Amino acid sequence: MARANDGGGKVKQLKRTTLSGQISEQIRASILDGTFPLGSQLNEMELAASFGVSRGPVREALQRLIQEGLLRSEPHYGVFVPELSDEDLQDIYFVRKSLELIAMRRVMGLPGRAVLAKKLKAIARQMEAAVRREDWPRTAELDLEFHREMVDAAGSHRLSRGFATLQAETMLCLHKLMGGYRTNKALIEEHQLLADLVGGDDVEAALRELDRHFGDPVRTLHKANALRQGKTDVAAE
Repeated sequence: MARANDGGGKVKQLKRTTLSGQISEQIRASILDGTFPLGSQLNEMELAASFGVSRGPVREALQRLIQEGLLRSEPHYGVFVPELSDEDLQDIYFVRKSLELIAMRRVMGLPGRAVLAKKLKAIARQMEAAVRREDWPRTAELDLEFHREMVDAAGSHRLSRGFATLQAETMLCLHKLMGGYRTNKALIEEHQLLADLVGGDDVEAALRELDRHFGDPVRTLHKANALRQGKTDVAAE
């Protein structure tokens, strides 16, 4: 429980999370694990009944998720989990790549990169374990954590804030893209190589690899969709 001074010398207790915050967390998790699939509509009244609360905190939770980009409000129709078009995917990754290349260039000029490289390698090992378990939601979370660590290491609050605004949409992308890599091994090797390069001194090699790492997200998505539909021959491309 957090405490705050009320201005009169007395300290009052504050709740760390509001009811609407708890509801938004649960809805967010349900979107990311596929319980609420892309394109599905969320009904405020039904959600309130399922959570056993009034519609007020549900409405607040939905507004928060709309601001994050995990939900989309369509006037006169309702609130939906957004479908991501090929153009959306390209645009999200265009902005992500731009931010991360800037972050990488700054990071490569900082001392003590060995500490960051160690953190990134540890995340890559966790990703490898998640892939072995075929735990794709966890793999996606670790993928985002890897890149967030790298951006935050640049030490720019504004850069981190810009990256944070993309997190929700990035998670939607990652959940769709998992399985579209040439092999599961490639997913791990790419992150391990990035971690090694961060710990080294070749700035241009690190930037080239990060640029290559993003690849063509639309092509990766099409592979992932084909694999989900049982077209295993696509993986050999």
